[in-house]
Amino acid sequence: MNLILWRHAEAEEIAPSDLARQLTVRGRKQAQAVAKWLRARLDDDAVILASPAVRTIQTVESLTDQYRVVRELAPGASAADVLGAAGWPEGIAPTVVVVGHQPTLGHVAAQLLAQSDTSWPLKKAGVWWLASRERDGDEQVVLRAAISPDLL
Repeated sequence: MNLILWRHAEAEEIAPSDLARQLTVRGRKQAQAVAKWLRARLDDDAVILASPAVRTIQTVESLTDQYRVVRELAPGASAADVLGAAGWPEGIAPTVVVVGHQPTLGHVAAQLLAQSDTSWPLKKAGVWWLASRERDGDEQVVLRAAISPDLL
């Protein structure tokens, strides 16, 4: 299974509620650049899950209109919520993209790659592409890519 963790792009600081925060002009450009990079690499059967926050929906819509909003991915979600929604490690699909928030996505990466309870920093609009595999009878997690929008 491929698990792609995509943090929402830069969002406005002030809004009627946290879930209502929208992307800034810079955030829209970040989302479009990362979406272009992902589009060239994603298979057609990838399943895309997004938090119900406006900023995550705007981020994912730069990639596609074929996504599912998952309430359990809202700000404050746990790593277990993300892994459960994605069906890790077997997966609800061969590739699952989760568009979400910090520190949750950082917790997922740290847990899978280092069995750590800390949260690793992930830049706004950044992507971590992880894959599960079996090698010599052992389950492993492989980091396939770590991309920051300013590198695209």
